[in-house]
Amino acid sequence: MFPSGSPKDARSRMMKFTDLKKALQEFGLETDELAVVSHYLQNFQVGRRNKFSAEAKKILKEIGFQIEPSELKWNIPFPSPKEPKFTFIDLFAGIGGMRTAFQSLGGKCVFSSEWDVKAQETYFENFGEVPFGDITKIESSQVPSHDVLVAGFPCQAFSIAGARGGFNDTRGTLFFDVARLIKAKRPDAFFLENVKGLKSHDRGKTLATILNTLRNDLGYYVPEPQIVNARNFGVPQNRERIFIIGFRRESAFSKFSYPVPSNQRPTIRDIKERDVVSVKYYMSNQYLRTLEEHRRRHESKGNGFGFEIISDDGVANAIVVGGMGRERNLVIDHRLKEFSPVTKIKGEVNRRGIRRMTPREWARLQGFPDKFIIPVSDAQAYKQFGNSVAVPAIAATGRNILRALES
Repeated sequence: MFPSGSPKDARSRMMKFTDLKKALQEFGLETDELAVVSHYLQNFQVGRRNKFSAEAKKILKEIGFQIEPSELKWNIPFPSPKEPKFTFIDLFAGIGGMRTAFQSLGGKCVFSSEWDVKAQETYFENFGEVPFGDITKIESSQVPSHDVLVAGFPCQAFSIAGARGGFNDTRGTLFFDVARLIKAKRPDAFFLENVKGLKSHDRGKTLATILNTLRNDLGYYVPEPQIVNARNFGVPQNRERIFIIGFRRESAFSKFSYPVPSNQRPTIRDIKERDVVSVKYYMSNQYLRTLEEHRRRHESKGNGFGFEIISDDGVANAIVVGGMGRERNLVIDHRLKEFSPVTKIKGEVNRRGIRRMTPREWARLQGFPDKFIIPVSDAQAYKQFGNSVAVPAIAATGRNILRALES
């Protein structure tokens, strides 16, 4: 596991995956090449033909790099289980929220896809794998066989030709690529996640087309989709998402039920930083005044406004990307003693203890363990966690999927 010609004692030094990752990046491999190599290494002991072997070995040979996958030590936050109970693929993977949940259930991810470069960076840091990019360019032959397909695909309208939309009507949308991979690979089950608004999108036509495609065109048994609130599964965040589950066999379908809400009711106090946070997260007096004035104007017209301070005993609004995403979940934190600004702000830092949540707090709102590495800027981190899934809600549903398959 070392560049050709290196001394043998370098072998043990290059055993750790983090060392290997750094070395490969120094060779200047493209993202797609890193995806091939990392998938090859991740799938070395899956117990089936490694689809990435030939191409990965060709890439490594071209840069004169020798790797013995069996000797690689996966010193990463979320290594794959050594003895997996099932396999899955992770589409529209983001930073790996679905993967975090399904790995915690004993699953082995054999393929991942995510087009956002910064999300790929975070995924690589935590799972030792670079997802493949644009799903529309991925052939089904590239994707290994798997037991479960998971995907958090975007909500898009369809151009429906007939009375009941089906597979062909979904062409040109990203759901079509999910459907074509289900059609080609025939997994035992799938788990699709989307925004709550999918249920009413285009007056219900979008969801109807999706269900018709899955049930009638692909022949899967699909229970009625359910709106699931993350708050009911151990995180202090009101985040409602629609879950669509499907089974290849009717016997598994008949055994499945959506998870029952847990008795855990954490609050903002449970996810706040343990230490004093940087002054950069505290609002300036001038910005706070602007927010308060905007809210008064909107309230006088009977409108809502995104600015909100959440008490320690409260529950966060859904964290979202853009707009007032951060301002709708401000908190009170009086521990700061040094108020000198470290960023350019108008006016002084407020003395009322009002601040934005940190990226780590957003990670906790989504149920990510604290060992999850955040290698990107704050702006990117807010975007990534805001676009991700509530891990405990995914895990609870995934657990019931696996029970249905086992029975």
